[in-house]
Amino acid sequence: YEGKLTKALAEPVEALLDSASEDTWPAIRKLLQRETKAAVSGLESAISTFELDEATEKELLLRLENHGRSVVESKAREEAARILIRMKDRFLTLFSRDADSMPRVWTGKEDIKAITKTARSASMKLLSTMAAIRLDEDGDNIDTTLSLALVDAARPGTTDRSIQSLDPLASSSWERVPEERTLISPVQCKSLWRQFKAETEYTVTQAIAAQEANKRNNNWLPPPWALAAMAVLGFNEFMTLLRNPFYLAVMFVVFLVGKAIWVQLDIANEFRNGFLPALLSLSTKFVPTIMNILKRLADEGAAPAAPERQRETE
Repeated sequence: YEGKLTKALAEPVEALLDSASEDTWPAIRKLLQRETKAAVSGLESAISTFELDEATEKELLLRLENHGRSVVESKAREEAARILIRMKDRFLTLFSRDADSMPRVWTGKEDIKAITKTARSASMKLLSTMAAIRLDEDGDNIDTTLSLALVDAARPGTTDRSIQSLDPLASSSWERVPEERTLISPVQCKSLWRQFKAETEYTVTQAIAAQEANKRNNNWLPPPWALAAMAVLGFNEFMTLLRNPFYLAVMFVVFLVGKAIWVQLDIANEFRNGFLPALLSLSTKFVPTIMNILKRLADEGAAPAAPERQRETE
């Protein structure tokens, strides 16, 4: 019956601890009570035929109940020993994937700061869940303490002097939590959080760099200050164009030819592969593209003349 109880508790408890939410320990308590009750009932029926005295029977039943609690506590200590790995896995899952579990593409529209905050809060919830064994319904303030010390205290706008002057994690024990039920002490939580942030900072930096690179690739316009400078410094040239419409006609023709060359060479896609490969590719395609455009213009200009000559011949 101890073996059956171990099998019924070990994997479900591990799955519940991995989910790490406010309902984790209440769900574990409910699971422990249900499975222990079923095991005790089965053992009680099984030993009823052995004609044991009442004290021995109670001792066996109590031993089975304690075995269930020891299984949960042992599994909780195993999970607490690898809490840093669990925290990093949770952070990377929430940071690198969207709500549909699809990999994020940093196009420049994502709020990296908000995504980072959400992923770190989920990792902190996991740390709070694994900090102590809560098989009894005694309340504790571990979650609040970690939030104040690790999240609120890091905000630049924090003005609460009690938070700034007193570090709630500068202790070796939690308030209202016995030492035998403590898995991760406050000081250890602070050290783990510092290491967790250091090991996940590179992921955030890479996302910011990818977002900035994507913005630069998609933004072909000069910065606003350059546009303003061109408008001010080019005022005289603009007035010259207005006084002489011939310049406008020439610029219009140049624009049409330039746009045709841009489309034919597909310059936007070429530069996505890198600056140097784009230059090499464009240098080989530039002259054939110009010749192709001139040939098409010549063909279109000669096409209307053919019917006219045919009518003159008739």
